[in-house]
Amino acid sequence: MTQKKASDRNGIDFGMLPGLAGYQLRLAQIAIFRDFSESLGEFDVTPGLFGILVIIEANTGLKQTELARAAHLDRSTVVSVIDNLERRGLVERRAAENDRRSNSLVLTAEGSALLKKLKRRVVDHEKRLVEHLSEDERTTLVALLQKIFPEHR
Repeated sequence: MTQKKASDRNGIDFGMLPGLAGYQLRLAQIAIFRDFSESLGEFDVTPGLFGILVIIEANTGLKQTELARAAHLDRSTVVSVIDNLERRGLVERRAAENDRRSNSLVLTAEGSALLKKLKRRVVDHEKRLVEHLSEDERTTLVALLQKIFPEHR
């Protein structure tokens, strides 16, 4: 069976790339980040920051170390992310109940209000991303992607 060469409009041959899952995931990521930025750019929130806010909201009182694990970030990166969110008045650090040496994280009223707006925009963003897929295809896509990183379901 011969494989049709994949070329772009400028005649560039991409060789084996179009047949690689990683390459297609990267192209999808570019499209996702571009649409996310266009949809939510006015709020100065990246997909990663949105994810952090959602995790904190869903787990009020979460410790920074737990957030680092959940977000797959190193502890120093989480510290700088939380510093940024705290400066913006979106997140507050509080002494953890059982361990005064640890900080627990909560959204501020401003953080909750912003996240509510962001969620509405993200729902619209998500609809655009999958508008060419049936509901069954969307469900299958999500299930297949979860198999790539099974410990994060």
